[in-house]
Amino acid sequence: MTDILTITLNPALDLSTTTDRVVPGLKLRCDPVAADPGGGGINVARVAAELGGSARAFVALGGPTGERLAAALEDLGLPMVRMQSPGETRESLAVHDRATGGQFRFVMPGPDWTPNDVDEALRAIACAVPPGGIVVLSGSQPPGVPVEFPTRLCAALAERGARIIVDTSGPVLARLAQGTDPAPAVLRMDSAEAEELAGRDLVSRADSAGFAAELVARGAAERVIVARGPDGSVMAGPDGLWQVDAANVTVLSAVGAGDSFVGAFAFGLAEGRPAPEALALGAAAASATCTTPGTQLCTRDMVLDMLPGCGASRITSPSG
Repeated sequence: MTDILTITLNPALDLSTTTDRVVPGLKLRCDPVAADPGGGGINVARVAAELGGSARAFVALGGPTGERLAAALEDLGLPMVRMQSPGETRESLAVHDRATGGQFRFVMPGPDWTPNDVDEALRAIACAVPPGGIVVLSGSQPPGVPVEFPTRLCAALAERGARIIVDTSGPVLARLAQGTDPAPAVLRMDSAEAEELAGRDLVSRADSAGFAAELVARGAAERVIVARGPDGSVMAGPDGLWQVDAANVTVLSAVGAGDSFVGAFAFGLAEGRPAPEALALGAAAASATCTTPGTQLCTRDMVLDMLPGCGASRITSPSG
C-alpha cells in the first residue's frame, strides 16, 4: 500500500445545520450545529483512510479555530502533519432548507499568505512525502498563494518520485490547463469548470472526454478527469478514454462528494489498481457521500455497496 499525503493549505471548520426555510430579513431558527474538520485535502484523507489506506493530512492551522479543527482530527484518529498558518483558520457554513430541500453553502476566504509562508510550506511538504508516495493537493488556495503553486509543488517533489493529484478551481485550474512543466499525474475538475475552460458546451460524455484529451495533449497532466455529476465521470490518459456511471441515489447533501471521489481514486492507485478501476471506486465514493446529510462522508461499506453500479468502460468515439 503506497502512502498518501493530502495537502490542505486553507482548511476550514465545517459547520452545518437545518432550518425550516431560508428567507431574507428574518431570524432563522436552526437545528443544533454539527462541526466537522473540512477543507479538500482533509476530506480526501478521511475517505482514503476509511477505505483502508495509509493516509496523512498536511494542514496549515492557526488560532482557536485551528485548535478546534486539530482536536477534531485527533478524535477521528487521522494522522496529521501540522504547519503554522499565518492567521486564524476559517469556518464554513452549510444550511439545509427543509422546505425546499436546497442547501446554502457559505465559504470564507481564509488568512493571507506571504511568499515566505509559501516557501515554508513547500519545504515542509517535501520533508513529509515518502519516496514514491501519492500526494493530493485539493481545495482552494489561501489568499496570497500564487497560481503556480501546483507546478512548484511538482518541481519540489520531483526527486521524491511522487505522483501528484490536483483538484482545484479558478485561476489555479486555468493556469494548469494551459500546460505546465512539470505537470501533475492527475488533474480533476467538474463539468462546469471544464466548459468554462473549453469555451463551449460539453453536452455528452464523449464531449467531456474529448476535451480532457485536449488537456492531456497540452501538458496539463498525465491524466485528466472531468466529473459530470449524476452523469458520472470521464478520464483521458495514456490508456485512452474511460467513463464511469454515478450510482442512482437520492442526494441529501453534495458537500464532500468531489473530495470523496478524489480520496477513493487515490486509494485505488495506492492499492495498485489500474486507473479505470480507481475511477470507478471514486464514482462509488462520491455517490455514497451524496446520500449522507450535512458534511458527513461515505463509509467503506457504503462505497463497496455502490461499486458494482459504477463500472468503468472505454469511450471509443470522442467528440471533437
